[in-house]
Amino acid sequence: MSVYEAELNRVAVLSDIHGVLPALEAVLAEPDVCAADRIVLTGDITAGPQPGRVIEALRELGDRVLWVSGNADRELVEYRRGERTVIPDPIGPFAADALTAEQVDFLAALPRTATLTIRGLGPVLFCHATPRDDEEIVLVDSSPDRWAEVLTGVDPAVTTVVCGHTHMPYTRLAHGRLVVNPGSVGMPYGRPGAHWCLLGPGTDLRVTSYDIPAAVARLRAECAYPDIAEWADCYLNSRVTDTEALTVFGPGDGRAAAATGAP
Repeated sequence: MSVYEAELNRVAVLSDIHGVLPALEAVLAEPDVCAADRIVLTGDITAGPQPGRVIEALRELGDRVLWVSGNADRELVEYRRGERTVIPDPIGPFAADALTAEQVDFLAALPRTATLTIRGLGPVLFCHATPRDDEEIVLVDSSPDRWAEVLTGVDPAVTTVVCGHTHMPYTRLAHGRLVVNPGSVGMPYGRPGAHWCLLGPGTDLRVTSYDIPAAVARLRAECAYPDIAEWADCYLNSRVTDTEALTVFGPGDGRAAAATGAP
């Protein structure tokens, strides 16, 4: 594994912003985010209503931000470069077309993983879905066998893994490693608010409240996506419950095959 940076005291982790600028602005205004040594983004930064403005708001923070790509960011790049004609998320094509060519190139160059050393936690590996894949599913109740599978090959020195992708915050132990999901800034499942976490020396899951009706109105006024009113109402108000999300995601972690004995 590559040499880690000098030990950091506090790191704020923002995941799954999904192009929602009002939610991002609310989190960036948090005193503990302002004071953090670094801000780590664990992917799916742009696939949403305001992708370019979200990129620029984060780039204004300079080297304090450590960027990690997510599957949705990769899909926007592939769409713009003609490597795919369909994006599973309906807002994806709109978001891809809203990016400048330079922003597409910027996203294309983002790493899939990153590692920092954080006081109290040691070497911490950041990824989007799992360390080996940007769209695999692991959940708070995934089986020990599933966790062993997706953590295969992770450096033994890494005792904390931070991921995103499923938009629901949790911490759990898996084979002696602490696994942290900060939840989603822009598209939370289960409860409204902009979810993130603060690392060092422990793990602190946070949620930032903000004026959601005003944010919905702002997206409707500023975003040209045809279905923006429905999109903003659904995701900013967290109409998708955690139970519904777990039901949809559950089979993706292999539990259905395991239950039936299928290969």
